[in-house]
Amino acid sequence: MARHTFLRNNTSHWLWLSIAALVLLADQFTKVLIVSTYQLGEGFPVNSFFNIVRVHNEGAAFSFLASAGGWQRWFFTALGLVAASMMVWMLKKHPGQKLFGFAIACILGGAIGNVIDRVLYGYVVDFLDFYHAGIHFPAFNVADSGITVGALCLILDEVLRVRRGH
Repeated sequence: MARHTFLRNNTSHWLWLSIAALVLLADQFTKVLIVSTYQLGEGFPVNSFFNIVRVHNEGAAFSFLASAGGWQRWFFTALGLVAASMMVWMLKKHPGQKLFGFAIACILGGAIGNVIDRVLYGYVVDFLDFYHAGIHFPAFNVADSGITVGALCLILDEVLRVRRGH
């Protein structure tokens, strides 16, 4: 019985790491396409509210600390690596929690995707540009989408956990 539990949990752990790898691969594949196709600032309109445009973000979310002088590159790289290590540990510790595992896997894949950009380029490549009435939402990428979906799933997981407790 103990061996069966170990195998089941081990499989779940690898499932979550596989999902993280898929997010990472999708992120890096799309960024390679953008970098090889467009120069900084170039792109094309897709429809009346969405453009593909190559943008570089030297900061964090919403260009936080983008003009800090360069130290932020290594700070956010280190922070991403520490966070990724913690997420792998959490996935190993709680492999049977499906929504939690999915959420952490999405965040992990996105975090590593953006860390790779910081190491390779010194900035994160963003290219998804949504806008309405001339107001543009900050450009983002597949990694950021994974992080956002993961964060929303974490919130949902917590709400469901609290409800089950009542």
